[in-house]
Amino acid sequence: MLKKLFISQRGEFKHLVCNSRERLYRMAYAWTHDPYLADDLVQQTICKALGNHKQIRDMSAAQSWLFRILANCLTDYHRAKRDFVTDEELVEVEGKTPQRIAQKQQLVDKVRKGVSELPLAQRQVVTLVDLEGFAYNAVSQILEIPVGTVMSRLCRGRQALREILIEMKPNLNAAQSIKLKRIK
Repeated sequence: MLKKLFISQRGEFKHLVCNSRERLYRMAYAWTHDPYLADDLVQQTICKALGNHKQIRDMSAAQSWLFRILANCLTDYHRAKRDFVTDEELVEVEGKTPQRIAQKQQLVDKVRKGVSELPLAQRQVVTLVDLEGFAYNAVSQILEIPVGTVMSRLCRGRQALREILIEMKPNLNAAQSIKLKRIK
């Protein structure tokens, strides 16, 4: 009976890992802005997760555990490379005309550039909370930092991003009429 339960949990976990690949890639790409590095990080994450699946006790915490592994893989990469990789954030905007689409792309590029100028610690928190919609507690577990630190990094990151975008405002003349939607 216990063996059947274990096999069932392992199958459920493999299914969860396979279904999380796209979210993991999106987060890795947001952190690194390099599609090849993001793919490598996701592959490492999946291999480590599947190799250590016995460590997971609570399936409800499996998503956070996967993103924690991804964050560790990125940290390991930076330790090995000793350099910093830029990051991007996707922003959803309204508009379907060719002019609006071009304006949207300009605005998205400006926001991505703004996010890439944030320090890595702030980028990680901003992208996990605002892009992926993780709760502060989950981000705290993923990055292994206190919840208060998550909140302060998020606040500082949002303020810094706001200032960066305000400085870019003269360059946004054509895109000023576009409304940003906050992805939560």
